[in-house]
Amino acid sequence: MALRACGLIIFRRCLIPKVDNNTIEFLLLQASDGIHHWTPPKGHVEPGEDDLETALRETREEAGIEAGQLTIIEGFKRELNYVARDKPKTVIYWLAEVKDYDVEIRLSHEHQAYRWLGLEEACQLAQFKEMKAALQEGHQFLCSTEA
Repeated sequence: MALRACGLIIFRRCLIPKVDNNTIEFLLLQASDGIHHWTPPKGHVEPGEDDLETALRETREEAGIEAGQLTIIEGFKRELNYVARDKPKTVIYWLAEVKDYDVEIRLSHEHQAYRWLGLEEACQLAQFKEMKAALQEGHQFLCSTEA
């Protein structure tokens, strides 16, 4: 059975309201281990948790952002399926906007750095095609709705 993980594609908008789509920046965290890959906060579902609870808990643990500091964007949810460490893995992502543009990020030991990035830079750092696609779809969703 595939490992199951959940996370949030966290973004913020620059203070210039919707002048252009470059005002959207995504939060990526760099892993402390392995190939030091960059992803949004995510982690494994624990017994008794639903998927969104997992995503919110992992965001709090990995980035120090509490649920009350976020707005979950209705209508966007993506499932990524890939192989990690020779095992199938499923990751569910939601889109979430930080309420405060200057929110403090507090990394756990699992990550060594974070960056706020526009879509193009975020896709370059993301490396994995499934993650790039999720970022692109999230960006497109935000630009096509009044979210």
